[in-house]
Parts: sequence; C-alpha cells; structure tokens
Amino acid sequence: MLLIDDQVAVDRTLRHVWSECIGAGRANEALRADWQAHFREAVATLGARHVRFHGLFHDDMFVYRTSDGGGFGPSVPREVPVYTFAYVDKVFDAILDTGARPFVELGFMPRELATRTETVFWWNAHCSPPKDMSAWLGLVTATVEHWIDRYGRDEVRTWPFEVWNEPNLVPHFWTGTRTEYFELYAATATAVKRIDAGIRVGGPSSSVFVPDARYDGEYHDQSVEYTTAEATDPAALPWKPVWIHEFLAYCAERDVPIDFLSTHLYPTDYAFDTNGVGRAISRDRDATRNDLATMRAIIADSPYPNAELHITEWSTSPSSRDHMHDTVFAATYIVRAFLQSHDLTDSISYWTFTDVFEEGGGGIGPFHGGFGFVNENGIHKPTFHAMAMLNRLGSRIALQTDHGIITRTAERAVAAVFFNYPDSMGSRSVGGANSYAQTLHLAQEGPARSIRHRIDGLVPGETYAVEILDQDHGNVAQAWHERGEPLNLSRRDVANLAAIADDLDRSTLRVDDDGALTIDITLAPWAVMSLAPADA
Repeated sequence: MLLIDDQVAVDRTLRHVWSECIGAGRANEALRADWQAHFREAVATLGARHVRFHGLFHDDMFVYRTSDGGGFGPSVPREVPVYTFAYVDKVFDAILDTGARPFVELGFMPRELATRTETVFWWNAHCSPPKDMSAWLGLVTATVEHWIDRYGRDEVRTWPFEVWNEPNLVPHFWTGTRTEYFELYAATATAVKRIDAGIRVGGPSSSVFVPDARYDGEYHDQSVEYTTAEATDPAALPWKPVWIHEFLAYCAERDVPIDFLSTHLYPTDYAFDTNGVGRAISRDRDATRNDLATMRAIIADSPYPNAELHITEWSTSPSSRDHMHDTVFAATYIVRAFLQSHDLTDSISYWTFTDVFEEGGGGIGPFHGGFGFVNENGIHKPTFHAMAMLNRLGSRIALQTDHGIITRTAERAVAAVFFNYPDSMGSRSVGGANSYAQTLHLAQEGPARSIRHRIDGLVPGETYAVEILDQDHGNVAQAWHERGEPLNLSRRDVANLAAIADDLDRSTLRVDDDGALTIDITLAPWAVMSLAPADA
C-alpha cells in the first residue's frame, strides 16, 4: 500500500494532455533537417504524440497544380487540376517514422483556388474561401484518399482532422464571413466522412476568448474592442469563447458531424480603445482552467455532448516575439497551468515545439522570444525541461496539491513534479515582454517554498533522481543576456550555451530500509522540480 504523509494515496487517472499534441509553424518548415531533429527529440524526450501545423495546401507544398510550372520555358495550363504529394509525403513520413502522428489542419487555400489575392505571414498564406467549393472538396478528397492508400485506413483513422485555423480573425486568417466558414466546415467534414466515417473531424479552431462583441457578427468589428481596452479590471469582464455556440447550432441544425471542438486559449488579449491605441492584456493565472471549464459546460449542454475538446494552440501569449517564452518564469507558469487542467480537456497543444518558425520571417538573434521549447540552434529553453519533467510523470495520481503532483509509475514506484509559482504573484499571470530585460522584474517575486512529503510503500534502497530548474540552473537566456545578447553565435558559443541550458541542479534521494522516501527540499521562486526513479 502506498502512503503519502501517513495517508493512503489516492488513485486517479492523469492524462498527459500536454504531450498529446504539440504545434509547429507550417508544413514546409518540416522539410528542414533541423526541424526534424528537434521533432525527434520532442517525441523521444517530451513524449509528443501528435503535431499540428499550418500550410498543408500552401503553394510551397505544390499539392494543387493547374499548370506544369515552366521554369525558363512557358507554363502549360491543365484542363483539370492534378494533385502531387511528394513534399507532403516527406513531411508525413518523417513524422510517422518518429512514432508520432499528424493532427491534420486542412488549410490554407492554394493560390489558384483563392477568391482574393491578399495574404498573411511572411510566407504569404492565402486565407480566402475557395472560388469553387467542388474544387476544394476534390482537393480534400484526393488528399485523404492518398493518405489511406499510402498509410492504411486504420492509421489515418487515428489522425484528428481540423478544418482551417482561426477563421474568426477576419481578414487575417479568413477573408469570408462566419457563415462562409461554417459552410466550408460543413462541406469539408461531410466529404471526409463520406470517404471514411471513422475519421474524426472538428473545428472551428477559433482564436482566444474575448469579453466583448468584436466577433459576434458576420464581420470583424474592431470598434467594439474599446470595452476591453478601456476596462479598469479586464480580468473581471465576462470572457467567452468565439464562434463556439454559433458553430454548434449551425452544425446541429444541418446534422453536420462534429467529433471534437477545437479552440485556442491564449491567456492574453490585445484590444484597441476609442482613440485607436492598443492595449496588451494579460489575464489572471487561472484563465486557462476557467476557460476549459466553460468549454466543458458548453459541450455537455450541446447536441454533441460526447465531442472531444482539443486546444490546438496554447502558450503564455500568441506572439512569436514575446521574450517571456525564453524564461524560467514561463516554464513555471505552463507547468502550473497544465497540472491544473489535465482533467478538463483531451489535449492542449503548446505553440510551438521549435523556434524554426517563420510567420514573421526568421527570428532576430538566438533568443528572440520565439514560441519553441528549443531555439533555432536546438538549445533547450527552460520550457523544454519543464515538459520533460511532466513527461516523466506516471498515469495515476497519488497526490495532487496546489504546488505539485505525485504519481505512480509502477506498483511500488513514483514520479513527481513540484513548482514554486511565487505567492507574491497573487492571481497575476506572467504577462509578456518586448525584450529579455523586461522579463526580469519577475525575478524579484517570492518567497521560497518548502516541499515536504514522506512516501511509504516504495522499494527499499531504490534511488530517485532529483532535477531542479530555477533562475540559477538551466536559465540559458539569462546567460545570453549577461553576455550582451549577441545576435550571431559561434559554434563555441552554441556549445557553451547548450551546456548551461542543460546544467540543472541534480541530486539523488534514497528510499530507506523501511520503504520510505523523505522529500524535504526548499524551492526558490520560479523553481520547477522533478523526482523520478534514477533508472527511468
């Protein structure tokens, strides 16, 4: 029998929602050797099981072709389109060869099918409705049938299929109306189910919660954002999901399949006041759990009560130039949020696993605030170590507190993660930062926290490894900052910073002769600690 602090341990399921899916930028980036190396490590060390990215049908993947190209010669038009999957196959083969699987995002629009010429991102994504719905459905059908032929029906059935990305962000990610997106979803989901009813399809992949009416109508209206931008206490506003109720109602009225709801829960917002001045808003530290609880209640009360819930993008903020992403502070924040939320969703996909990410072009400098667990050089950020610690946890909860969790990994073995999200933060989130220096105000938060537990019922003499990530161990962006923030690293610089990044505070604990393990450790502010069998 396992006892913790002289009490019989509980025995509840722990779902590793943080590793069920991770995010990446776009499909074409997955052709790069460094992307693939970073992904292999994410699977092997972080436990990633699916990966989601944009741009499957973007022109740089050359899937939808209405001409033969031309090069130095003339481009020869075709009477009917052809579909070529050479690039897509390379990406999907690389993913599947790791043991992970794709979380398929169907989008964006091939240029030759787009109704408008405007694009988004450095890589010029076309985000308009199709000028010919039957041609779009032909593309989707050919793609899914190709995958079934190449990988097998049983394999493809394990891939979730999501229709589009953040269509509520008009005109950036969708130039049509809300109804036009719903029509796209209905037609696409029906076409996929016609190929194989066993394939899971969902949406609407909407962006963030908002407390105002900016997305309520058919068109995006920024003028209503002032209620958020000018609020004295934005956290007190009634934050709500975008397009979820309307999406459920539309699909239910037309008997359109929904196997899962997907949305994005960045705990941030950016709103404009009546003078057009923007305000960055960081919600309270519990925003993610509160939003998930709201989503669960909506699903339970909907015509699709058995639908899964997938958060297909999540991070401390949606900016790929937010220097908070490179910090220990972010690592502690995400550990806390993940451990709070494991019982409310089927997955939370951290955006993203690597800084090989080009929505705004390549990053400026090795630590530029990119989303990744690793930077472009593959150097581990604090968030990487935090995810590795979470991955070592077992699948059964023995004890969960406000500051950590102890899990069972075998009949007489445990693994644990503890953290110190400083009490002085109160209900505050970590927020964002436009430079690394702007993150350092959080270094003054406190106090330290004592972690004390006695676990009885373990194997006598067994050794447990302890790892601690804190401001003095594994804090690689701080070391880079102290060196003057060089933009271009030498090979020696990379090797040196990589060693600093992996230099956690490591020690061991031993189970005594009576089968008891005593944990008595003081965690500095923002520290995250892992305890796991030494031979794991």
